[in-house]
Amino acid sequence: MSETPKRTMKDFDPDEQPREKAARHGCGVLSVPELLALILRTGSTGLPIIEMTKQLVADSGGSLHTLQRRTLQEIMMTHGVGPTKAMQVQAIMELAKRYFLEETTGTKPTIIRSSADIYSLMRFDIGNSPQEQIWLITVSRRNAVMARHHLTTGSAVASVFDLKRALKLALLDEASGIILCHNHPSGNLRPSQQDDQITRSLLNAARTMDLRMLDHVIISAEGFYSYADEGRL
Repeated sequence: MSETPKRTMKDFDPDEQPREKAARHGCGVLSVPELLALILRTGSTGLPIIEMTKQLVADSGGSLHTLQRRTLQEIMMTHGVGPTKAMQVQAIMELAKRYFLEETTGTKPTIIRSSADIYSLMRFDIGNSPQEQIWLITVSRRNAVMARHHLTTGSAVASVFDLKRALKLALLDEASGIILCHNHPSGNLRPSQQDDQITRSLLNAARTMDLRMLDHVIISAEGFYSYADEGRL
């Protein structure tokens, strides 16, 4: 019994080929696998790029959020995806994240007026991160964002939270106020005892240095929890 010949991109109808389809109708008509195929360009021997990207998206449950959370090694588990293509996929996701951040903040200084503003500022950086991260935001007297500082990343960030470093960064920025943010990769927004401990420690230390602690916001891809909104600061 003879094997069925494997298809190449030349075997596809022009309207099935991402580049030709985009040239005729614009990129807006392309599916996610087609967009990825247009950027990644080439597949591997016997595996057209569109088939590879369809499998890549399927391996991510059809979700770009899941694809963003996958490590380099996990992306390479899709058949035909090597280190270079895996890095290209991660670069695509990073560009998308930065685009949405730019859309959110624009070129003018971001003014923090509510916990929702903090969530909008940080969600694309850490909301979908597979690892827990702690960030410090420093603000001016009128609550304009001065800087965003990545403090730590890891599975037990609460145990390695560096209070002195957080305060040092605020002083170096000559900030008037600070905001603490961290993410819960599980999606559960309920604060832990360690979260409460960090909040109390930073709040008390900030007061002794005449720094306002505006909020501590816990972030996930779906929403956020604000200590300030809950009256816990």
